[in-house]
Amino acid sequence: MNTKISLKKQLRSLTLPIFIEILLIMFLGFMDILMLSKVSDNAVAAVGLANQILLLVNMVFMLGVLGATVVCSQYIGAKNEHAFVQTTGVALTYNFIVGICFGIFFIFYTPFLLDLLKVKIELVANASIYFKIVGGLSVLMCLNLTLSAILRSCNLANYPMYVSVIVNITNIIGNYALIFGKFGLPELGVQGAAISTVCSRCIACALLFYALKKQKIKTSIWKSLFPFPFDKLQQIFKIGMPAAGEMVSYSLSQTLIVYFVNKLGNDVLAARTYLVNIIMFIFLFALALGQGSAILVGQLIGREKRDTALKLGRLSLKVAISVSFTLSLFLALVAPWIMPLMTKNQDIIALCLTIFWVDILLEIGRAVNILGGRMLGAVGNPEFPFVVGVIFMWGIATLGSYILGIWFGYGLVGMWICFLLDECIRGVFIWKYWESGKWASRRLITN
Repeated sequence: MNTKISLKKQLRSLTLPIFIEILLIMFLGFMDILMLSKVSDNAVAAVGLANQILLLVNMVFMLGVLGATVVCSQYIGAKNEHAFVQTTGVALTYNFIVGICFGIFFIFYTPFLLDLLKVKIELVANASIYFKIVGGLSVLMCLNLTLSAILRSCNLANYPMYVSVIVNITNIIGNYALIFGKFGLPELGVQGAAISTVCSRCIACALLFYALKKQKIKTSIWKSLFPFPFDKLQQIFKIGMPAAGEMVSYSLSQTLIVYFVNKLGNDVLAARTYLVNIIMFIFLFALALGQGSAILVGQLIGREKRDTALKLGRLSLKVAISVSFTLSLFLALVAPWIMPLMTKNQDIIALCLTIFWVDILLEIGRAVNILGGRMLGAVGNPEFPFVVGVIFMWGIATLGSYILGIWFGYGLVGMWICFLLDECIRGVFIWKYWESGKWASRRLITN
């Protein structure tokens, strides 16, 4: 009983700040779009396009981030401080180099990229400015993601949350001043939004690094890299590559599905956009719970407490299912009052109201997938959710969307049923594997 209470307390102390942090990061992007909407629709479209590409770049960064989270949490659990510092140094070095390389690409090859994407001429100027400034300094985002992940792996999730609050405030003030030319500063529009974003990230990077050094790492990270610990880089890649690969596969699958949706007309495409942006707030909790559970599981595995890790998994599963069901049911019930605030098109509203009810079961499956996948990664077995994910997201979600949605003519509702089947069937496979305990014989680190 005491173990269960302790696990609940630890899970809550990690999940809540992670949830708030993710929510604030989403709010940051929302405020950029909201303020730029006062400038022009083209400004919003240009920044939206740039951010979509930069999101794909972030997935490359996630290779180092996800791997570092798992490896660091296991070394924390094993109380191996030296190996933890080495892993931190390797993760920061890897992502710094990757961030610099992408920055050089965006600074010098933005015209080539925009031409490749066939960007409309009216968007080129603003998209080019945003790419060169924000993309050119993407190393800041790369380091911020890594530092936040490492702090969370040390049970210091409050610090990234506090930093997110500060970044939101500075970004809003910076946007107001630089987009609209306030406080004696020039009116820069999209360029102002880009500068504000970069300055906010720079502040975040400094604060996160200070928190890590002050609270956890007292020795020199730089000295820990000599001689270079290639074994730590190998451990990071072992976890990061399948986990990041699953995210890339999902992104590519969704891109193809958007192509299918586009065939159904502008109203259906608009409906999907509304649905995705509203539903995103439902599975934010599952993302936070998955990250929090993975960190605790990693620490337990580092202490070789596999039975306790299984108990934590079952506890997290109950929370994930109950919260996801409650939130999605609530959304379906209040949707008739929410949708008219978004659009007056009755066809779009009717379509969305139907899909919100289908989405209730989907969110349960998605929560199980996120939780199970993150925890299997935390025990050093990310390959299973990657393989299962690729098979079902392409075999059911993508292919099924075309067959049921386009071929048989069930449209977006048919596609959403395929998404539901993908998430739920995948969830069953992943959870059965977790409960089987077959991962228990695998070892990522040695104490």
